[in-house]
Amino acid sequence: MKALVAYFSASGTTTAVAEAIAKETGAELFEIKPETPYTAADLKWTNPLARCNREKLGKKDVPIAGKVEDFEAYDLVFLGFPIWYYGAPNVIQTFCKGYDWSGKKLALFATSGGSDIGKTAERLKPYLPGDPEIVGAEVFHGADEAASWAKGIV
Repeated sequence: MKALVAYFSASGTTTAVAEAIAKETGAELFEIKPETPYTAADLKWTNPLARCNREKLGKKDVPIAGKVEDFEAYDLVFLGFPIWYYGAPNVIQTFCKGYDWSGKKLALFATSGGSDIGKTAERLKPYLPGDPEIVGAEVFHGADEAASWAKGIV
């Protein structure tokens, strides 16, 4: 089974979890980066005019820099992100819409200071052309627990 860990990280927390999952499972890594990187001011969610708030509330696509080569070759995709507004950031939705997920298994992992995964998997389904089988969805506060979880999925 060929696996990919694709992730977006705003502050580095999700990067650490993604790297641990890739190391544990032997999956390849792909960092999802917006074409225009986020600044600290963009991520200040307590400011109603911050970019993260405008994107989420405006349901805006976030253009992505780069693309996964040979996406069709992967059987399993671990998709990671921080929880924003009880769900995935819009950059994740944009990423998902850019690929055919037919026949793939998808495992969602997230990081959060206090939120759980909630209905994130359900809310992402409309952005997943080909309707992949979602085999897991968890929030992690540490890389070790995420690596153990991922090992059980592969």
